[in-house]
Amino acid sequence: MSPSLWQIIIVVGIIVLLFGAKKIPDLGKSLGQAIKGFKEGINEDTIDVTETSKKEQISENQNTQSQQQTQKDTEKQES
Repeated sequence: MSPSLWQIIIVVGIIVLLFGAKKIPDLGKSLGQAIKGFKEGINEDTIDVTETSKKEQISENQNTQSQQQTQKDTEKQES
């Protein structure tokens, strides 16, 4: 069931009433930028955009380094 012409006209009319004719191009531009950013994000392997994720990545790297150092120290003691 696809929407009829009248349904589309009613939805567009409601959007114009809610947001105003001047805001619609801005909303369209913002939506387009959001979709573009989302598609770019999907194509990238990892995205670190927040401070929290950066801090988590740093702590993971430090944990990995300390584990490697502990493993090296254990191997030296066994030798």
